[in-house]
Amino acid sequence: MAKPKETKATIKWLDAPQQHDYPAALSYLSLLYSPKQAKALVKELKSAKMVSFKAKDIFRASTLSLLGVSNSHVEKDRQQILSGNALSPILLVRDGTKIVIADGYHRMCAVYSFDEDALIPCKIV
Repeated sequence: MAKPKETKATIKWLDAPQQHDYPAALSYLSLLYSPKQAKALVKELKSAKMVSFKAKDIFRASTLSLLGVSNSHVEKDRQQILSGNALSPILLVRDGTKIVIADGYHRMCAVYSFDEDALIPCKIV
């Protein structure tokens, strides 16, 4: 049986992605694109402006499956939210008609478990 959504937690965000998010994005993007393309995308992400989208819209545009709280990384991010710690914004890449979550998939899933309408700050190219 699905766990009911919690809505009492306040989701806090850092003002910008953490520096270690970019190498993580590069690693993932290198699986989807050539090394040259992946490096170019990460360079663009570093200089992109911060924007926000609803968790449910990012989820739908990514076409990914939503990870549940049984995933250890999602649970870790849920605990960060419950502890009042700020999360790092996520990094997104437009690829045709879908969005690639270059970094922050588990954070997005954790946020969605609290509030699918929550605004998630991100950089997108």
